[in-house]
Amino acid sequence: MIDTKVTTPYAAALLRVSMGLLFLAHGAVLKLGTFGLAGTMGYFGSIGYPPVLGAVVTFAEIAGGIALILGVWTRAVALAFLPIMIGAAFQHAGNGWVFTAKGGGWEFPAFWTLLLLVQAGLGAGAFALDPARLLGRRQALAAA
Repeated sequence: MIDTKVTTPYAAALLRVSMGLLFLAHGAVLKLGTFGLAGTMGYFGSIGYPPVLGAVVTFAEIAGGIALILGVWTRAVALAFLPIMIGAAFQHAGNGWVFTAKGGGWEFPAFWTLLLLVQAGLGAGAFALDPARLLGRRQALAAA
């Protein structure tokens, strides 16, 4: 039986924050800091994607990572990341199983895809910022 009142909200928060930190690191540190925006866009172009997609993914990882860390629109953000991670898994599929192989393997983005589905199912969990509550909409709905 799943304990939905005691541990599940904290487990969901731990998953949400850890994925948010990883997405933020991939976007800000790896793509912007290490490769630069031009390098990231060039890489995307070199593997057959429109180069502008490199910029879109970079800024999506940064914004989405921050949103996950804060717990803002968690389900929507997790679902929005699915095409990015599925695309990454397909991109790495020809490199084999181990992500340390030349070009990286497919298992890490595939596993991350599953984690995003779990997060979307669980919701934000504990310590999340709820935009509706922050804007007073939840109280207005409850009063109606």
